[in-house]
Amino acid sequence: MINFQFFPRSHGLTSKMKDIISCFEAVDARRKTLLPLKSNDMLALLRPGLRELGYEVENGKKTADKILVPVLFGERNEVDKSFYADALSADGRIVIEVEAGRAVVNNQFLKDIFQASMMFDVEYLVIAVLNEYHYKVKGKNCVHKDFSEVKTFLETLYVSNRFNLPLKGILLIGY
Repeated sequence: MINFQFFPRSHGLTSKMKDIISCFEAVDARRKTLLPLKSNDMLALLRPGLRELGYEVENGKKTADKILVPVLFGERNEVDKSFYADALSADGRIVIEVEAGRAVVNNQFLKDIFQASMMFDVEYLVIAVLNEYHYKVKGKNCVHKDFSEVKTFLETLYVSNRFNLPLKGILLIGY
Protein backbone atom coordinates (compact mmCIF):
# COMPACT_ATOMS: atom_id res chain seq x y z
CA MET A 1 0.00 0.00 0.00
CA ILE A 2 1.26 3.45 -0.88
CA ASN A 3 1.20 5.95 1.99
CA PHE A 4 1.91 9.64 1.67
CA GLN A 5 1.96 12.86 3.64
CA PHE A 6 2.66 16.35 2.36
CA PHE A 7 4.45 18.95 4.46
CA PRO A 8 3.67 21.54 5.54
CA ARG A 9 0.34 20.02 6.47
CA SER A 10 -1.31 23.44 6.07
CA HIS A 11 -0.95 23.04 2.28
CA GLY A 12 -2.77 20.52 0.11
CA LEU A 13 -1.28 18.44 -2.65
CA THR A 14 -0.62 20.08 -5.99
CA SER A 15 -1.66 18.24 -9.16
CA LYS A 16 2.03 17.50 -9.85
CA MET A 17 2.36 15.84 -6.43
CA LYS A 18 -0.78 13.77 -7.13
CA ASP A 19 0.74 12.65 -10.45
CA ILE A 20 3.88 11.43 -8.67
CA ILE A 21 1.80 9.48 -6.16
CA SER A 22 -0.10 7.91 -9.08
CA CYS A 23 3.21 6.65 -10.50
CA PHE A 24 3.93 4.88 -7.22
CA GLU A 25 0.43 3.42 -7.06
CA ALA A 26 0.73 2.16 -10.65
CA VAL A 27 3.80 0.04 -9.81
CA ASP A 28 2.83 -1.01 -6.28
CA ALA A 29 1.76 -4.56 -7.18
CA ARG A 30 4.87 -5.16 -9.32
CA ARG A 31 7.30 -3.90 -6.67
CA LYS A 32 6.04 -6.55 -4.23
CA THR A 33 7.49 -9.23 -6.53
CA LEU A 34 11.00 -7.78 -6.20
CA LEU A 35 11.58 -8.38 -2.49
CA PRO A 36 14.03 -7.58 -1.05
CA LEU A 37 13.67 -4.32 -2.90
CA LYS A 38 16.54 -1.93 -3.55
CA SER A 39 16.05 1.74 -4.31
CA ASN A 40 17.36 1.26 -7.86
CA ASP A 41 14.78 -1.49 -8.41
CA MET A 42 11.97 0.85 -7.38
CA LEU A 43 13.39 3.67 -9.49
CA ALA A 44 13.49 1.33 -12.51
CA LEU A 45 9.80 0.54 -12.01
CA LEU A 46 8.95 4.24 -11.70
CA ARG A 47 11.12 5.42 -14.61
CA PRO A 48 8.56 4.98 -17.46
CA GLY A 49 5.75 6.72 -15.56
CA LEU A 50 7.95 9.57 -14.38
CA ARG A 51 9.37 10.09 -17.86
CA GLU A 52 5.83 10.21 -19.20
CA LEU A 53 5.24 13.10 -16.78
CA GLY A 54 8.31 14.88 -18.16
CA TYR A 55 10.84 13.96 -15.47
CA GLU A 56 14.46 13.26 -16.18
CA VAL A 57 15.20 10.02 -14.31
CA GLU A 58 18.54 8.53 -13.33
CA ASN A 59 19.34 5.67 -15.66
CA GLY A 60 22.30 4.02 -13.93
CA LYS A 61 25.28 4.53 -11.67
CA LYS A 62 27.69 5.90 -14.30
CA THR A 63 28.22 9.65 -14.17
CA ALA A 64 26.64 10.03 -17.63
CA ASP A 65 23.46 8.30 -16.36
CA LYS A 66 23.07 10.52 -13.30
CA ILE A 67 21.17 13.78 -12.95
CA LEU A 68 23.20 16.73 -11.73
CA VAL A 69 21.36 19.64 -10.15
CA PRO A 70 23.40 22.85 -9.72
CA VAL A 71 24.13 24.17 -6.23
CA LEU A 72 26.88 26.78 -6.68
CA PHE A 73 27.94 28.85 -9.67
CA GLY A 74 31.35 30.31 -10.32
CA GLU A 75 32.90 32.60 -12.85
CA ARG A 76 31.09 32.89 -16.16
CA ASN A 77 28.12 31.15 -14.48
CA GLU A 78 29.82 27.76 -14.65
CA VAL A 79 28.55 25.19 -12.16
CA ASP A 80 31.06 24.82 -9.32
CA LYS A 81 29.05 22.40 -7.19
CA SER A 82 26.11 20.15 -7.88
CA PHE A 83 24.29 17.26 -6.24
CA TYR A 84 22.79 14.16 -7.81
CA ALA A 85 19.05 13.55 -7.90
CA ASP A 86 17.10 10.39 -8.72
CA ALA A 87 14.61 12.39 -10.77
CA LEU A 88 14.06 16.03 -11.70
CA SER A 89 11.00 17.70 -13.19
CA ALA A 90 11.32 19.34 -16.60
CA ASP A 91 11.14 22.80 -15.02
CA GLY A 92 13.75 21.90 -12.38
CA ARG A 93 11.39 22.68 -9.49
CA ILE A 94 10.72 19.15 -8.16
CA VAL A 95 13.40 16.70 -7.04
CA ILE A 96 12.56 13.07 -6.32
CA GLU A 97 14.70 10.81 -4.13
CA VAL A 98 13.84 7.12 -3.85
CA GLU A 99 15.36 5.37 -0.86
CA ALA A 100 15.20 1.84 0.49
CA GLY A 101 17.01 0.23 3.43
CA ARG A 102 19.33 3.06 4.36
CA ALA A 103 16.68 5.80 4.36
CA VAL A 104 16.45 5.94 8.15
CA VAL A 105 19.14 3.57 9.40
CA ASN A 106 21.85 5.69 7.71
CA ASN A 107 19.88 8.97 7.87
CA GLN A 108 19.81 9.22 4.07
CA PHE A 109 16.52 11.14 4.23
CA LEU A 110 18.30 13.93 6.15
CA LYS A 111 20.95 14.16 3.45
CA ASP A 112 18.18 14.32 0.83
CA ILE A 113 16.53 17.23 2.66
CA PHE A 114 19.81 19.09 2.99
CA GLN A 115 20.81 18.60 -0.64
CA ALA A 116 17.39 19.55 -2.05
CA SER A 117 17.48 22.68 0.11
CA MET A 118 20.78 23.69 -1.51
CA MET A 119 19.78 22.94 -5.12
CA PHE A 120 19.23 25.92 -7.41
CA ASP A 121 15.56 26.70 -8.16
CA VAL A 122 14.23 23.54 -6.47
CA GLU A 123 10.92 24.20 -4.70
CA TYR A 124 9.68 20.73 -3.78
CA LEU A 125 11.29 17.52 -2.58
CA VAL A 126 9.69 14.11 -2.85
CA ILE A 127 11.25 11.49 -0.60
CA ALA A 128 10.12 7.91 -1.07
CA VAL A 129 10.98 5.40 1.66
CA LEU A 130 9.91 1.89 2.52
CA ASN A 131 6.84 1.65 4.74
CA GLU A 132 8.73 -1.02 6.66
CA TYR A 133 12.36 -1.97 6.29
CA HIS A 134 12.96 -5.65 7.08
CA TYR A 135 16.51 -6.69 7.89
CA LYS A 136 18.55 -9.09 10.02
CA VAL A 137 20.98 -8.37 12.83
CA LYS A 138 23.01 -11.35 14.07
CA GLY A 139 20.43 -13.71 12.58
CA LYS A 140 17.49 -11.97 14.22
CA ASN A 141 14.69 -10.57 12.03
CA CYS A 142 14.10 -6.86 12.58
CA VAL A 143 11.56 -4.39 11.25
CA HIS A 144 12.00 -0.65 11.11
CA LYS A 145 8.98 1.54 10.35
CA ASP A 146 10.74 3.98 8.02
CA PHE A 147 7.69 5.87 6.69
CA SER A 148 6.39 6.44 10.20
CA GLU A 149 9.74 7.58 11.54
CA VAL A 150 10.43 10.03 8.70
CA LYS A 151 6.86 11.33 8.96
CA THR A 152 7.34 12.02 12.68
CA PHE A 153 10.64 13.75 11.97
CA LEU A 154 9.11 16.00 9.29
CA GLU A 155 6.10 16.72 11.49
CA THR A 156 8.44 17.83 14.28
CA LEU A 157 10.50 19.92 11.88
CA TYR A 158 7.48 21.79 10.56
CA VAL A 159 5.49 22.11 13.81
CA SER A 160 8.43 23.32 15.92
CA ASN A 161 9.10 26.13 13.44
CA ARG A 162 12.67 26.32 14.75
CA PHE A 163 14.24 25.49 11.40
CA ASN A 164 12.85 26.91 8.17
CA LEU A 165 13.59 25.14 4.93
CA PRO A 166 13.85 27.05 1.65
CA LEU A 167 11.44 24.55 0.05
CA LYS A 168 7.74 25.12 -0.59
CA GLY A 169 7.07 21.58 0.54
CA ILE A 170 8.13 17.98 1.00
CA LEU A 171 6.06 15.03 -0.12
CA LEU A 172 6.86 11.87 1.82
CA ILE A 173 5.82 8.63 0.13
CA GLY A 174 5.88 5.24 1.80
CA TYR A 175 5.95 2.21 -0.48
